[in-house]
Amino acid sequence: MMLPVFTLKLRHKISPRMVAVGRYDGIHPCLAAATQAGKVFIHNPHTQYQPFRASRVFHSPLESDVSLLNINQEVSCLTAGKLNPDLGCDALLVGTRTNLLAYDVYNNSDLFYREVADGANAIVLGTLGDIAAPLAIVGGNCSLQGFDHEGNDLFWTVTGDNVHSLALCDFDGDGKKELLVGSEDFDIRVFKEDEIVAEMTETEIITSLCPMNGSRFGYALSNGTVGVYDKTARYWRIKSKNHAMSIHSFDLNCDGVCELITGWSNGKVDARSDRTGEVIFKDNFSSAIAGVVEGDYQMDGHIQLICCSVDGEIRGYLPGTTEMRGTLMDTSVEQDLIRDLSQKKQNLLLELHNYKENAKAELSSPLNEADGQRGVIPANTKLHTALSVNLGNKTQAAHAELCISTSNDAVIRAVLIFAEGIFVGESHVVHPSIHNVSSSIRIPMTPPKDVPVDLHLKVFVGYRSSTQFHVFELTKQLPRFTMYALSSPDSATEPLGYVNFVIAERAQRIAMWLNQNFLLPEDTTIQNAPFQVCFMSLRNGGQLYIQIKPSGEITVNTDDIDLAGDIIQSMASFFAIEDLQVEADFPVYFEELRKVLVKVDEYHSVHQKLSADMADNSNLIRSLLVRAEDARLMRDMKTMKNRYMELYDLNKDLLNGYKIRCNNHTELLGNLKAVNQAIQKAGRLRVGKPKNQVITACRDAIRSNNINTLFRIMRVGTAAS
Repeated sequence: MMLPVFTLKLRHKISPRMVAVGRYDGIHPCLAAATQAGKVFIHNPHTQYQPFRASRVFHSPLESDVSLLNINQEVSCLTAGKLNPDLGCDALLVGTRTNLLAYDVYNNSDLFYREVADGANAIVLGTLGDIAAPLAIVGGNCSLQGFDHEGNDLFWTVTGDNVHSLALCDFDGDGKKELLVGSEDFDIRVFKEDEIVAEMTETEIITSLCPMNGSRFGYALSNGTVGVYDKTARYWRIKSKNHAMSIHSFDLNCDGVCELITGWSNGKVDARSDRTGEVIFKDNFSSAIAGVVEGDYQMDGHIQLICCSVDGEIRGYLPGTTEMRGTLMDTSVEQDLIRDLSQKKQNLLLELHNYKENAKAELSSPLNEADGQRGVIPANTKLHTALSVNLGNKTQAAHAELCISTSNDAVIRAVLIFAEGIFVGESHVVHPSIHNVSSSIRIPMTPPKDVPVDLHLKVFVGYRSSTQFHVFELTKQLPRFTMYALSSPDSATEPLGYVNFVIAERAQRIAMWLNQNFLLPEDTTIQNAPFQVCFMSLRNGGQLYIQIKPSGEITVNTDDIDLAGDIIQSMASFFAIEDLQVEADFPVYFEELRKVLVKVDEYHSVHQKLSADMADNSNLIRSLLVRAEDARLMRDMKTMKNRYMELYDLNKDLLNGYKIRCNNHTELLGNLKAVNQAIQKAGRLRVGKPKNQVITACRDAIRSNNINTLFRIMRVGTAAS
């Protein structure tokens, strides 16, 4: 289905996920990739080598058609594309831990070189929402920043954790691109400009995202999972023992629908159907795949799929010829039909085999004994499931509990639970010993995050002597706030933090929301407003109070700002609230944030002082070198030796200063992450426009170093909202 059309072997290593193809002169596609020692190589097989005039670029001594771009820092992300439509050629964008470079390869000049305080872990280039100009969007330390071709900062917002992957996709089908963001907190967030319109929780860090057909997009996780979403619904996923190094969408069978191409850590490349995840093409390299891209690399009018390995091997593939396509597509349809029929045949044969075995057992054994062995249970057997809260004891921590029981004396032999984000490996098996089996079983669960989870259960029911069992399959949803137990109010431990807001909803509707999102005892009755419900966290014992007044005013008391944000976002979703302004105060959290902001100022001051010292020492080095060389020319060996000894000492000071700068930068990044997360948490306390206004105003307050204004905005929002 894919024909290899060219193979190259470059003598340069390629860093994983840092490969791009661009027409840097507007005509010829060239491959750019990050390589060792803070360099980017540009492979241009189309034009004869011409010496570069710029100090940043030099010719590779290993290959005549490769040039090296000197970044002088470890490259953290890389892409290429049209940043300035008026130029008519692509720009190369290179991100590092502290900077973003937009480079005009053809003219050997910087378009811009910007400091990015939060680092650049991932980058994507394109148009976002209603912003007309193409943006280079970088994701870093809990923040997203977009630059135009002049380096102007046109887009900024915060996200929940460090960003690992970015993609642009028309998520809602309105003809405008939304930004997909994968981060360390296992969430995929969809931004419509600076507003989050959807969130999907995964089971590991999202390492790659790529747009596919319409609202579909592919994703890869750090645990070897790859799959496809259509909007918020997962189409399919598969899990491998290898890691997905790169994913890309490419129409390899020319049916107008892109397949998901994955490059793996074991050197395998495979293409999977976007509908089923079935492998329809695969190939192997001798080393791990670094990147998968596409481009008309042979300049023949056909787009090739280009796969690169970390050892520098590059292969280009073309979809098969027209004649081959027709045959392959017909064959593919036939193969699908044969596969489905074969599967049905296997299932029927297995069922027939079981019937035959049961018939033999029935003939050779007394009726009742045979029933027991075959696991034949009464036809009216039902399975009951219930969720409850267990406050724990000295030997067991507090947890949520799933109770499964049968409606008669049939016993439960085993339970299989499939659930994301609760169990290691996403599955859990409970298999009591034969002496402990009974008609009911209790399974403890401790969800680490407050998200609703579907529990897919397979329950094996039979008798103690059964060798075959009846399998019940059912699904039970774990409420979002499962890990909170109803408790009595205690004025001694009443939380100091609160959120106060007004919604136009009846008390009965709020009671419905409570029942849907918390595990309330069956005998719980909620009267008309005013009323108050109190909960205790099973994780840390923290208190949560929710008070409802007849006027629709709601007060949520908790010292956990994350929990308050989750409750407000849950209510907004349940009651379809588009805009919500709140008044909030979290004294303990805000005091910690104030200390973090003081530290940020201190680290900035240290950074400026160290930079100034380094500049002074650099000037002194130049002076000492000149004086040492003067002494050598004048044959004054004693003075020359003294000058070089001074240079040696000064170099040691510079190396020590560099280590201090690195440590200072690491500490600064950690504190900037805390500040960005605080802004994001303050935003999550609001919904719609007030949320976006608070995030923007918080950033402006930090830029102007107005700490008091920052806390006022976090508490009461902005005047405009």
